[in-house]
Amino acid sequence: MSGVVGDLGDVLPYAMDGGYDSVLVKAEPGRAAGLDREIRSALGDSPLLKVQSREQITREESGAIDVMLDMMYGLLGMAVVIAILGVINTLAMSVYERTREIGMLRAIGLDRTGIRRMVRLESVVISLFGAVLGIGTGVFLAWTGGSLTASGLPDYTTTVPWPRLALFLALAVLIGILASLWPGGRAAR
Repeated sequence: MSGVVGDLGDVLPYAMDGGYDSVLVKAEPGRAAGLDREIRSALGDSPLLKVQSREQITREESGAIDVMLDMMYGLLGMAVVIAILGVINTLAMSVYERTREIGMLRAIGLDRTGIRRMVRLESVVISLFGAVLGIGTGVFLAWTGGSLTASGLPDYTTTVPWPRLALFLALAVLIGILASLWPGGRAAR
């Protein structure tokens, strides 16, 4: 509610323990400079007093979100390592099970480079499929969670970081290529 002015007698009966732990102050336009010193001196320069601007509060509150995002990226990194091992394992099993098929392809004229290319393409397809499925699921869950949150927070919006998602898709292609090196070399032999 903007433009509402009240005294502490209106607020304290509803506060827990008969006190309050934060007060938001809105300054008149052009009067915000130096207001923190005035507030501190008016309240006795207590070392327990913390006066912050809107930007400082935003930065402090977003710090917790940044930590959570860093943890999520750490988990994503671990998932990528597990995915690489999974793709290598899948390709190794595929090469092992298709030894006769690969031998037949070599017998009818496919060279070692063609075999490596075939395994690399299979690896890239597996990696891209996993990445597209994971990104699609993540975007859907973010949209669903955002829809549930939007009723309580009218300014909440879900933003899809398209450049970062494109980077993850490119990383999936690179992971597919790297994961195909050992199975591709084995298949070519």
